[in-house]
Amino acid sequence: MNRRLRQRFYAATAVLSLAVWLFMAAAEMWTPLHVWLHGGAIPDDDDCAIVALVHGKIETTPCDVPVVTPATWIEATPRMEISAFCPAIENLPLGRAPPPFCTAS
Repeated sequence: MNRRLRQRFYAATAVLSLAVWLFMAAAEMWTPLHVWLHGGAIPDDDDCAIVALVHGKIETTPCDVPVVTPATWIEATPRMEISAFCPAIENLPLGRAPPPFCTAS
């Protein structure tokens, strides 16, 4: 899934969750809607989600996400390069030196 589609999916999920929550809150406040959801009469031992919402029996559990640690450590050591200038000039035999000027012939 690309990023744009994933963001739209998250937004649609959020809107749907909010709509369900608001519908349950409306059924909690307006008794005829609650009665209609039960098919005409609310039973004596009603334990639906709306009653749980009214009595505050909704419990959230904390989500314990383990921290992911790498199995191996990667250590990078910088390479140190040292260059030294050696001014010693070795003389070439006569006629073996490069030409003094670069000419194309």
